[in-house]
Amino acid sequence: MTNALKFFQDTPHDCSYLKDRLAQNIYPDPNVKMTNALYSQLIQHGFRRSGNHAYRPHCPNCQACIPVRINIQQFKMSRSQRRCLQRNQHLAESVHPAEFNPEHYELYCRYLAARHIDGGMDNPTEQSYRNFLIGEWSDTSFIEFRDQSKLVAVAVTDSVDDGLSAFYTFFDPDLTKQSLGTYAILQQIVNANSQNLSFLYLGYWIENCNKMNYKNSFSALEGYIDQQWQMLKT
Repeated sequence: MTNALKFFQDTPHDCSYLKDRLAQNIYPDPNVKMTNALYSQLIQHGFRRSGNHAYRPHCPNCQACIPVRINIQQFKMSRSQRRCLQRNQHLAESVHPAEFNPEHYELYCRYLAARHIDGGMDNPTEQSYRNFLIGEWSDTSFIEFRDQSKLVAVAVTDSVDDGLSAFYTFFDPDLTKQSLGTYAILQQIVNANSQNLSFLYLGYWIENCNKMNYKNSFSALEGYIDQQWQMLKT
């Protein structure tokens, strides 16, 4: 199916990750109806979604954005990741449909205000929240993590044919010492393994972007380079 698709490229725009650089994306033909089955194929070729739109960076003079995923069967936790699990073992996990939830939205706003100042995502609205996280065609779940009754983190997770996609995680910015972002990824690895899935997709990794360094802390990390998945870190 992906071989028969036409792809279109947008005009250059400021890069969200690297200063003083321009970026471009490619998109599948907007006249072709997007489905989760089609997205399951696209994500295997380095695509990602934002709301209802699937895209992949395609910059003429830069290949810094590398799609990455964790090979579930080969993954081994580090000592710090084991400590992270132990630190958060008291949290309760529950899975919810992908729909607007005022409690989630309030946490999302607090997270962006603390972690993404002047990053283009601050000052969100209910509509921008919906447009970013919720897809009409995607198989998406919102995973809540609670400390008793208090909501401390939400992991937005897409299900695709061969794995899960850690789409976005937001958490209480006052609890940085708990490493809730790392914990959410570890729990999604557990969930993928329990469903006998092969991969956890993490989106894009840029070596010189500090905000993405956490992705390189996971073992069995594969990158989509030269149109094929290659092991980046055993």
